[in-house]
Amino acid sequence: MRNAALTLGIIAGIVGMIVGFASYGYSMAIETHGEVEGLFHQFSNPQAIRIMSLLAPLLAIAGGAMARARALWGGGLMLASAAGMLYAFGFNAFTMFPIAFAGVGGLLGVAAGKPDEPKAHF
Repeated sequence: MRNAALTLGIIAGIVGMIVGFASYGYSMAIETHGEVEGLFHQFSNPQAIRIMSLLAPLLAIAGGAMARARALWGGGLMLASAAGMLYAFGFNAFTMFPIAFAGVGGLLGVAAGKPDEPKAHF
């Protein structure tokens, strides 16, 4: 379970980085060039989008990387990443995979008691 959590966390972080780049770039382009009536509008909270564009993929990758040694901590980070992506970006066609992968990886990390290593967190 720890290996699955590691893999899902890293994949969620990489796909989340793509979503983060697009969201951060969009918010900066609208701020720089202005809105286009009926076509491009600024987010209601662009600062939260920008923070989560960096933080959520970072948490997913860090949680995935920690999943083998400290499964509980890694699982918690991945669950926080999934919650942050859901809050900032919402659930849509572009975010469903990073949110789902981070969420499932987080659950696997939290549930990984003893199977892969003798060091259990509960």
